[in-house]
Amino acid sequence: MTRSPRTRLFVMMVLQFFVWGAWLPPVFDIMPGLGFSANEQALIGSCFAIASIVGIFFSNQFADRSFAAERFLAGSHLIGGLALVGLYFTTTFWPFFALMLVHSLVYVPTISVTNSLAFAHLRDPQKEFGLVRMGGTIGWILAAWPLYFVLKDIAPAEALAAKRTMFLIAGAAALGLSAFSLFLPHTPPKPAVTAGDRLAFLKAAALLKKPFVLVLFLVTFVDATIHNGYFVMAFTYLANRGFEPGQIMPVMSIGQVAEILTMAVLGMVLKSLGWRVTMTLGVLGHAARFLVFAFSLDHTAIMAVQVLHGVCYAFFFATVYIFIDAYFPSDVRTSAQGLFNLLILGLGDLAAKWLFLPLQEHYTSEVPKPLGAAGELTKVVDYQSLFLWPSGMALAAAVVLALCFHPPQQAAGRVGAPQH
Repeated sequence: MTRSPRTRLFVMMVLQFFVWGAWLPPVFDIMPGLGFSANEQALIGSCFAIASIVGIFFSNQFADRSFAAERFLAGSHLIGGLALVGLYFTTTFWPFFALMLVHSLVYVPTISVTNSLAFAHLRDPQKEFGLVRMGGTIGWILAAWPLYFVLKDIAPAEALAAKRTMFLIAGAAALGLSAFSLFLPHTPPKPAVTAGDRLAFLKAAALLKKPFVLVLFLVTFVDATIHNGYFVMAFTYLANRGFEPGQIMPVMSIGQVAEILTMAVLGMVLKSLGWRVTMTLGVLGHAARFLVFAFSLDHTAIMAVQVLHGVCYAFFFATVYIFIDAYFPSDVRTSAQGLFNLLILGLGDLAAKWLFLPLQEHYTSEVPKPLGAAGELTKVVDYQSLFLWPSGMALAAAVVLALCFHPPQQAAGRVGAPQH
């Protein structure tokens, strides 16, 4: 393919994840500042999960069958961008929740659509998708890092107002992506041929009858739970390990930088190792990281193991998206992407909160403070016991994947898929 389409696809990914990365890091600090209760914050935080569940039945169906992909993106980001701008001017719960839900309902399907659009215009997806998707990681960093540097020296009284401006920035980026989408390569809809074909998500879900797809689906759910569990527990863990508040975001971002590098070599790794080995390494990356978290107190080791985040994401999740493009029929690929996004963004996220937050509370105890410290008791988390859970889950998932995942030798979607 020519340089121009791939460049446009790269910019599409930069803007797509810039929108998400601009508002997500500060929103959980913004909500308490607006006086929202814990239950209200949890409800707002569940909007993406709700959208992923709704999307598999409606939004991705429409994207598959009814709209050119680039026009679907343009319309979705126009509505989502206006909702984000509205959030900047909203300070009460129900309007805030409604606007966040609207944004989530139109944004979540675009994650699948951008993947499908990219695959449709890449000559060799196994080689090129990692390079294109790398733009998403760069977009996230471009959005998230400046917020840290802006806020680190700002007065607490002014911090809330500064954080809320990220809704305006995210909204402007979404509106820009809406306009830019009209210049993306044309990707027409795939009309239903028969009445039974009109429900693309059912046809995609029917492929779960194939053992190798079912195994991948179950492992993806477990891996998504572990992956989201990292974000549930990491900030508190790093603070309890003695990292200063200003250090935590840069430490966590080491993984995003590593993700850029692993995305760049993903095509070469897939060609060399194949689907099963590449994805198994991605799952094992979680086990290694949590084992280091569990047993090491050394700051250097904790920071170094963050590099595995790139392996975890690129070698598993990005590879899953490439696999779907290779093995699922062309007329249901967007719905198939949505089916797996249901796990990655929805059910896995909910499972992580319902599993790891109670576990963290279970392994938290109160102990006497050192002499001279204010108060009598302090809370201490038994991280060794806590992190053995995600480590064990990752090891079990890797064994199941290595032993039970056997896709057919010839991919249905494209010629030249890895045969391992």
